[in-house]
This record gives sequence, structure tokens and C-alpha cells, in this order.
Amino acid sequence: MRFLAIIFSILLFAQTAISAPFSANAKTKRIPAGTKFSLKLMNPVSTMTNSAGSEFTAILMTDETADSDVILPMGSLVRGTIKKIEPAKRMSKGAILYLDFDHVVTPNGRQLPLTFSVIGRSDLTYDGGITSSRGYKDALKENWEVTKDITSSATEWGGDVFDDVIVADQLMTGICAVGGAIGGGAYYIYDGIADMIRKGKDVNLRQGEVLNVILVDPVDVPVI
Repeated sequence: MRFLAIIFSILLFAQTAISAPFSANAKTKRIPAGTKFSLKLMNPVSTMTNSAGSEFTAILMTDETADSDVILPMGSLVRGTIKKIEPAKRMSKGAILYLDFDHVVTPNGRQLPLTFSVIGRSDLTYDGGITSSRGYKDALKENWEVTKDITSSATEWGGDVFDDVIVADQLMTGICAVGGAIGGGAYYIYDGIADMIRKGKDVNLRQGEVLNVILVDPVDVPVI
């Protein structure tokens, strides 16, 4: 009985020690809602190879301070999961990736729940997802940029061929400009029709890519 009493006392002491940082008297410092962070992905995330529920890890790119004290140092781990994936569809509508940030690991090893929203990307949907294309309109914009590149490249090539002969240079520049415009226009029409049929692209976030996020709810971080 005495042996069991000793074991029970040790377990009770250990439980008290572990829960101490979360007691009412624990010293904490708050990170307010609206605080912006930069996170670097430690593994790639893709709508093609991953699925809802897949985990990912990122690290903080800078120190988070409060009252001149570093409470979340650069390199702190942020873990999350893929909340939802909407697959690519016809009419060039790209896949949509929704990320859910679960918790951050504090310097004393505690895991604190948090909520981040991705910001500052041109490929964000209205509800916070990351997409490769919003649909046919975006596909046509991409085609137009390619069309302009075709015309510009053809015009430059025509000018470079007879650069030393003024008359020939001007003539070839004009001819190649017209040819480039015709070729670019044909590409625009052909690929525009194809974009009505083909599916959009997958979302691929590479390892090492930086995500800018904003804290949705405040977080109280235990400090030593």
C-alpha cells in the first residue's frame, strides 16, 4: 500500500507540473487578431496529389514580439490540414484549395490553436480558397498575353534579320508584324475554343513557397 501511495503521489505531481503553464496564474502575452505573418511551407501541397485531411507544416519567417519580448520566434512550427479541395472543371475552371491552420508550437513546446486566413494573393477566391483559374475569362486573358508575345516576337525577328539594310529592315519588320498578328490571332481563336472544353489546372504550392496570412482570432501565448 505504501508503494502504491508513493506511485500515486508521483503521478499526481507530474500531472500538476504538466498542466502548470495553463493555470489561471500562468503568464501569457496576447497576439491580437489582425496580426500578419509570413509562413514558409515545409512540404508541397497540391490538389492533384493531396486530399482533404492531408497535413502540412510551415514555419514562421520572422519573430513575433510583444512588449519587446520574442514570444513566437522565427522558425516556430505551424501545422495545418487541407480543409477542402474542389476539383478542376470544364470551361477552364481551375481547382480550388482550402487550407486550415490548426496550431502553432510555442517555445515551451505547447500547442496553441489558431486561425489564419491567407491574404495578398491574386489567385484567391471570394471565400478564401486558392485557385489556378477562375474560369473561361481568365483563360482568355492568358491567351491574349500569348497572342501579344507571338506578335511582338515576330516583329522583333523581322527587324533583326535585315538590321543593317534600312529599307529591307522596315519591310521585313512590317511583314513579320502582320504575320505575327495573324498567327497570334489564330492561336487566340483556336485556344479560346479549346478552353471551352478543357478542364482547368490544379493548384500546386511548392515546398519553400511563402504564404502571407492574417490572424483571425487573438491568441494568448504562455511565456516563461
